[in-house]
Amino acid sequence: MAARTIAIYGKGGIGKSFTTTNLSATFAMMNRRVLQLGCDPKHDSTTSLFGGIPLPTVTDLFAEKNAQNQQVSISDIVFRRDIADFPQPIYGIELGGPQVGRGCGGRGIISGFDLLEKLGIFNWDIDIILMDFLGDVVCGGFATPLARSLSEEVILVTNNDRQSIFTANNICQANNYFRAIGGQSRLLGMIINRDDGSGVAERYAEAAGISVLMKVPYNADARDKDDSFDFAVRLPELRDKFKTLATEILENRIKPCHASGLDFMQFVRLFGDVSDESPVPATAEELFGKQQGSVTAVPEIATESHENDDLKMKRCIEQLTELEKEIYRMSEEEEMSVTEIATRLEREESEVRELLAAARTQLRKLFFGV
Repeated sequence: MAARTIAIYGKGGIGKSFTTTNLSATFAMMNRRVLQLGCDPKHDSTTSLFGGIPLPTVTDLFAEKNAQNQQVSISDIVFRRDIADFPQPIYGIELGGPQVGRGCGGRGIISGFDLLEKLGIFNWDIDIILMDFLGDVVCGGFATPLARSLSEEVILVTNNDRQSIFTANNICQANNYFRAIGGQSRLLGMIINRDDGSGVAERYAEAAGISVLMKVPYNADARDKDDSFDFAVRLPELRDKFKTLATEILENRIKPCHASGLDFMQFVRLFGDVSDESPVPATAEELFGKQQGSVTAVPEIATESHENDDLKMKRCIEQLTELEKEIYRMSEEEEMSVTEIATRLEREESEVRELLAAARTQLRKLFFGV
């Protein structure tokens, strides 16, 4: 049986790896075979999971083996930890990435997944794969599990501050775009970490249509556990919260969210009144100033037209055949099932299903240029 795959996204520094690690530990304590996959160039996702031991990264091992004209094996990059009071070992991988300023972290993520797929990661005897992903980067490499449907489900982690919620909103919007062109990753909901009781993240979740799966209050003892490379779920108050969430995941009690996220103005208005006035443009004359009594010549710059993702998607849809456009819009905009579409168009369900799949495939090629 294939592993259950869950991508956990959040802004750096808000406790995303803390959440992922303690969820991994909870699944292992529930007798599940768990693999935690660190997908952050900092390669520190599994540090607490392995008692403070840093794991060699896929990026570094691949470079080393490649220099020696050798193949990377599973034992080179996958590590296990046996914990005395856990019925199952925990497995860990760190994809890693380049040093700061020396390469593209997103490219490393894509290459890492390519290697793991060649090594058969999704056919291993693992019950659950938790992917710990950095969410506050716009590079497409970090959206790999969404773009390629490598994660069945997505969980957002946030605090009650605006920037971490903004990051969660970006990931929600990204997942919605990929679903519109055939992606299969489902958004389960949001975890609010270090909850201060202000309700800010909950207010966003309600406006965006995202379920709150768990609220984890700030706990000094939990912080101390994490700092000493131990599991916060050893504390009863946190163990119960994580076990409840893990049970709901395993028993499929969580209904996926059909949230597209908020646009920028909807988002900022959650935090206060925003003026409807347009920004005042600065002039070239006031910025260049006067030199020797005359205005500095303003450089002429050739402009290129740019379009946002919404306009780009609309343009791509217009390039489909008329029948594909009609079926795609019925499915995505009217949320009609294949059976309902077939009935309305008086066509066979198999034909509708093939046309819808063809439309999504074509949109993916047009949108991403692949």
